[in-house]
Amino acid sequence: MGISNLDNLNPILSKNKNIQEISKLIYDPLLTITEDFKIENTLVKEWSKVREKQYLIKLKDNVKWHNGSDFGSRDVKYTIDIIKELENDSIFYPNVNKIENVELIGDNVLKIYLYEDVPFFEYNLTFPIICESFLGGENIRETERNKIPMGTGMYKINTVDLNKQIELKENPNWWNIENKKSRIQKITVKIFSSVSEVYNAYKLGSIDILSTTKINNIEDNIGTIGYNIRESYGREFDYLALNLESDAFSNKEVRQAANYVIDKQDIINGVYDGKYIQADYPLAYGSYLYNKENSDYEYNPDRAKKILSDNGWEFNDKHWQKKIDNSYVKLKLNLLVNANNNQRVDAANKIKEKFEDIGIQVNVVAVKDKTYDNYVSNKNYDMLLTGVTVGPSPNLNRYFGEGNLANYTNDEAIKILNEVPNIADENTLKDKYNRLQNIYIEDRAYIGLYFNKITTIYSKNLSGTINPTWYNIFYNIETWYRKR
Repeated sequence: MGISNLDNLNPILSKNKNIQEISKLIYDPLLTITEDFKIENTLVKEWSKVREKQYLIKLKDNVKWHNGSDFGSRDVKYTIDIIKELENDSIFYPNVNKIENVELIGDNVLKIYLYEDVPFFEYNLTFPIICESFLGGENIRETERNKIPMGTGMYKINTVDLNKQIELKENPNWWNIENKKSRIQKITVKIFSSVSEVYNAYKLGSIDILSTTKINNIEDNIGTIGYNIRESYGREFDYLALNLESDAFSNKEVRQAANYVIDKQDIINGVYDGKYIQADYPLAYGSYLYNKENSDYEYNPDRAKKILSDNGWEFNDKHWQKKIDNSYVKLKLNLLVNANNNQRVDAANKIKEKFEDIGIQVNVVAVKDKTYDNYVSNKNYDMLLTGVTVGPSPNLNRYFGEGNLANYTNDEAIKILNEVPNIADENTLKDKYNRLQNIYIEDRAYIGLYFNKITTIYSKNLSGTINPTWYNIFYNIETWYRKR
């Protein structure tokens, strides 16, 4: 492997994406996330939500640190306390900032108390656990021990030369080695000063895999032949929020028509060079709770016009109009977008073109900074083009809950949102989420647009089940091997 711009080998402190990926080999979290974004026990033997703001955690009792010492509940409390102390200096602070206290009940049992109830809080327990006996008492920001990472993971550090490379070797005492015995005994992580040096090393054949990347012009750097590619959904989801308190979108049929006006692939090709993937729904990034058969995002302007006509709108003098309270109202829309995001502005103008192609006037309102924030907070728009970095949790409160960007309320959806965090049966949970997806499509308060595309490049010498996700590039690494 190759990495650039190394900042810190301690994953609690590092903001380098490559280090976060590699740390999944060296450290274990309490819980991990599977290929289809289910929660899976790692260091945890079992867990339960005992009250609204309390979680009981029982740890596995056969886990050792790389130096042979016992892993236990003190390490979990230490890690959480350190991350809380670091606050925004750790990328994992949002995972723990709702934790009020950690109570140690025994060497392998602890209870976590929250300030407030967090739906699907278990998805927050996916940060790497660091060793209290190794780092305790040290200044976590400055200690030299950060240069010698020690975890409980599948691989452990063999040698470190921060000017050259880090060598990992298989951990023979890994707690899960009987189930996931790796075919790769050694991983060499070569350190470079820039991404371009990493690309050059790959072209020379001294690197087997390039970490998942959002760079659109990867082919310009390494060519187009001699390697394998895996493309998957990223975390960046862009969508339109339709304001149900606006005159136009208070009518559900107008919202439904709007969904068929937008040519998402045209935006992807023209604005994002084809490096995004069409998506209608916030969970479409691969979650097991997303029903692929229940999606609805085709570009069909004729269908849009029929929906409007069936709902009493008339196309007259190149405009859609409808008689309301003895006067004709023309269908006009304001589309708000942040002027600081040039690509979204370009996307907004393409959306405007498609609406105007069928006779709906759209005014793109591109404003910056405080003006944009004020417009958003006051819901001063008919449509808002925005986006979000999704997390692995299936929490959809952002779209259905209080204060959402569409001024949208649905009593059934809110009832389901309150139920799903406490449902353990997978089939029941899928049924509930399928109903939420139906409500999303029927009421059409939002129009999902696309996710960014993550690309993983790897050598043809590397084989096995290589199926990376944005959460873990090394998913199924125990099946990988390097052909001679």
